[in-house]
Amino acid sequence: MAYIFDPKKYDGFHPDILRKYDIRGRVGETLKVDDVFAAGLCFADLVQEQGITTVAVCRDGRLSSPEFETVLMEAITSRGVNILQIGVGPTPLLYYVVKEIPSVGAGIMITGSHNDARYNGLKMLLKDKPIWGEEIQGFRRRYHLLLTQESIEKNGMIRSQEFYTPYIQRLLKGMTLSPTLKVVWDCGNGATGPVVQSLVQHLPGQHILLYEKVDGTFPHHHPDPTVANNMKELREAVLRENADVGIGFDGDGDRIGVITRTGRLLLGDQLMVLYGRDLLKKHPGATILVDVKTSRWVLEDLKHRGGEPRLCATGHSSIKAMMKETGALLAGELSGHIFFADDYYGYDDALYASLRLLNLLKEGSNLETLLSDMPLTYQTPEIGIACPDAVKFRVMENIKARLQHDPDGQLITLDGIRMDYADGWWLLRASNTESILTARAEALSAERLQQFLEHLEEMLASENLKLPKGKLSG
Repeated sequence: MAYIFDPKKYDGFHPDILRKYDIRGRVGETLKVDDVFAAGLCFADLVQEQGITTVAVCRDGRLSSPEFETVLMEAITSRGVNILQIGVGPTPLLYYVVKEIPSVGAGIMITGSHNDARYNGLKMLLKDKPIWGEEIQGFRRRYHLLLTQESIEKNGMIRSQEFYTPYIQRLLKGMTLSPTLKVVWDCGNGATGPVVQSLVQHLPGQHILLYEKVDGTFPHHHPDPTVANNMKELREAVLRENADVGIGFDGDGDRIGVITRTGRLLLGDQLMVLYGRDLLKKHPGATILVDVKTSRWVLEDLKHRGGEPRLCATGHSSIKAMMKETGALLAGELSGHIFFADDYYGYDDALYASLRLLNLLKEGSNLETLLSDMPLTYQTPEIGIACPDAVKFRVMENIKARLQHDPDGQLITLDGIRMDYADGWWLLRASNTESILTARAEALSAERLQQFLEHLEEMLASENLKLPKGKLSG
């Protein structure tokens, strides 16, 4: 039975779901089926302005994704736009199809990304760039304009095709992995599972899979590989199996988390040391982008090795735009989004990033040895501070005003607030994907790190917010 959308009963997009990089909300609360239909109308209208006649549609494994896919396709085809339906898969699979299939001019992914099972959303892109920022914010105005137009019955066509095989072949291009590698893969019941199952059949070495079955309830752990607690089972498996490395993914496969053979969790900025050093051997002087959450000592290492590292705002869409602007060959975020533009497409693909990492592990080498010359620092993980969307940006402006005249630190306002000092730094920023502020700090001593955290606590207390106690790591 076709879905019936009644514009007279639709109140419009919830104020929280049109975010900077995507559309995202709690299913049945802030994000409803009517929102998906309305977003599909707006997306179809936007791509038609670009002269695009066919778009690709992909979905993750969340329980709401099949219904959202059906409704979304009805909305898009009602505007006369054709659809290439590629089924369940990770977001990078959609990116691959949009890049490689000439008839496809845009794509839309149904996914809640790294959020828990209550969430879902839509990521959108054109052939050469993501749809983000003002284009997404403009959906509210675009929808109301569509209501004023005369309704004309149009019927776009839907064609279904599976792309796992060519995508895997592209992932393997140029890879020469050691035959002695032993790898544990944690798919987290997310959309990477079926692809990883096929991928490892083509890889040398031993490969052990955890939670490769797609399950939108995420029964084993939250689908975010940058949180240590979510990587507990992967860590245990690496140690139990005496594996060389463990690799975890988020719900839609664009974030990577890594466990070393000794059980150490490596975040995105530490991975950027490995990727950046390797890249600079082939491309001396290359521009490398890292987000504002990145360790200062990562920046110094890449610069020491002849690179041109630059801080940039957090967010996959803004990073992709800045890569085009600067000609950067590599970019990465603390959250595990890694972007390669030397031998790849310049988008964040955690499966490709995994193979690039394994490609570095030649026989006899390990991740600890490769990172052994990095300085010992004391740092927090990324700390989330609950803060309503309606006030979080105002809170940031208030705190920024208090820090304008700090005589000891350098205030960087590229994305939130980053205070750099001679012996460390701290960061506070408003998340563009969740109702939180995020904080991080790093220093050369535990005492100095504690001072940074106390300073942060003072700033937050002035706005009636509280900093949770983060676990320090060295």
